[in-house]
Amino acid sequence: MTASRRVYLSLRERIVEMELLPGTRIVEKDLAEEFGTSRTPVHEAVQRLAEEGLIDVQARVGTFVSRIPLNTLEEAMLVRGALEVAIIEKAAERMTPEGIQKLNVVLERQAQCVRESNRRGFFRTDEAFHATLAELSGYPGVWQIILEVKTQIDRYRLLTLPLEGRMTEVLAEHRAVIDALASNNPKRAVRAMREHLDHVLPVLEITRRLRPEYFTV
Repeated sequence: MTASRRVYLSLRERIVEMELLPGTRIVEKDLAEEFGTSRTPVHEAVQRLAEEGLIDVQARVGTFVSRIPLNTLEEAMLVRGALEVAIIEKAAERMTPEGIQKLNVVLERQAQCVRESNRRGFFRTDEAFHATLAELSGYPGVWQIILEVKTQIDRYRLLTLPLEGRMTEVLAEHRAVIDALASNNPKRAVRAMREHLDHVLPVLEITRRLRPEYFTV
């Protein structure tokens, strides 16, 4: 792995998982020291993240972690929803007892994160749940497309997890998806997935009021 890619992947993870919060100043010199590289790989990583909308480079002002653009979230959820529904339909057709077991293992890890109030771990197991569905559908590559689409959604989602009862609700929605798949009822599985995804954006206004500095129109 090149130094540039190593820096890029690390910074991207920190930004998406809200370790580096919107508005945080990015200083390439400091990052180069942290990663033990020259400034060139850091600059290349920053430019790539700027192209993805995760970093905002302002001439003669500075470089900052971008704020979450509200006007892109609904469109991104529309694309994600269409792809996730396609995945769940295929997964329902191919589901086996072994597949249900795989999903249950992920769900148990997620439940443990709820018990421990581990929001970052909960987010990662949430990703693993949906990635496993894509794998079981026979179209794992679709998950890679979804990952590209939902970057800004993920940043927003991490802001919603501290809301009271939010992680428990998501866990119950995942359980409903597994139960539907186990019943060999594709229509029920699609309905469960739609209901799960439909609950993502409604808490947006609450989150925006709590953290207005993290968003931009």
